[in-house]
Amino acid sequence: MNTAEGPKRPPGRMFDVGLAVVLALGIVFTAFMFMTSWGGTAWLFGTAVSVVVSAVALFRARFKALTAVAGLVLTAGAVTVSRIAGDDLPQEPAPATALALSVLVGSAIRTLPAGGAAAIAVGGVAVTVAFWLEGLSGVASAATLAMTAALVLGPVLRLLDRRALATPREPQESWAHPPHS
Repeated sequence: MNTAEGPKRPPGRMFDVGLAVVLALGIVFTAFMFMTSWGGTAWLFGTAVSVVVSAVALFRARFKALTAVAGLVLTAGAVTVSRIAGDDLPQEPAPATALALSVLVGSAIRTLPAGGAAAIAVGGVAVTVAFWLEGLSGVASAATLAMTAALVLGPVLRLLDRRALATPREPQESWAHPPHS
């Protein structure tokens, strides 16, 4: 290893660490808020869903399509269960679930072939529409904002990735590798 260049880390690892911290804090905060406002065990369902969808989002690097579909199915199932339960459960998705789902959808749009990316995007829109079937709420608004960010940033990052691959990169200069004149 050339110590002048620093250690080689897989791209995205720091993003995943930051995402894990944000998701964990979001899950804990949401569970606390549910415990203090709803009482009883109403917080357990949303917390379990958030933990599972967040874990799926953190494992997205190896199986982009599978994790995106799993996140969509889990979130749609949670929304359905919370609608059926009515006032016994808080409205889904919880903020951490919405964030994790948007990361899954945006990542899939960025990296999957066009057909798969389009299918995941349509699934993301469908799940977002399901949030609104329960009525106007801050939960649905926040989840819609997160999904909108995924639907915008996914294609933008896809385009930037393609441009970066099409443009040859110059070798970086350093004191160990001075420029050739």
